[in-house]
Amino acid sequence: MSTSKNVFISHHHKDDQSVSDFTKLLKGKDYDLRNSSIRITKEKNKERLENKQIPKATLERLLTMKMRWAGTVVVLIGSQTHSREWVNWEIEQASKLGKRIIGVFMHGGKDADIPENLEKYGDGLVGWNSDKIIDALEGKEVGWCNSSGESRPPVNVLKRIGCQ
Repeated sequence: MSTSKNVFISHHHKDDQSVSDFTKLLKGKDYDLRNSSIRITKEKNKERLENKQIPKATLERLLTMKMRWAGTVVVLIGSQTHSREWVNWEIEQASKLGKRIIGVFMHGGKDADIPENLEKYGDGLVGWNSDKIIDALEGKEVGWCNSSGESRPPVNVLKRIGCQ
């Protein structure tokens, strides 16, 4: 019997393929993700976002609604994630909504790629490991790891604990 979870996957839109890879990784463990994040699979949507044709307030309202529906916010960490204004906004908004926030290093993601707000508001950081990701989605304490998979202390020690 497979497990299903409602998630919001925060990511840089150039990493859209990694969102599909992420859901496939977990589907291989009979873990089905229902992702409410905005995907740029349609050229018209991509064009509208890139040309800033959607008012910021409208996009914020839409993203907030989509995050409310999710139980957990997953932040996929790739080479440009840390510099994405919207990723940091989504993390902060998820914290305001009381959501569990888990970072996941994509293949090639480095420690320098971690968004500032994930360090502030996150509940854990894991590698591209289906068992660790599932534990995080199930609410288990997964701690904080670096891009090499080694345990590291969290930045905001008042909120979090280290890897176990």
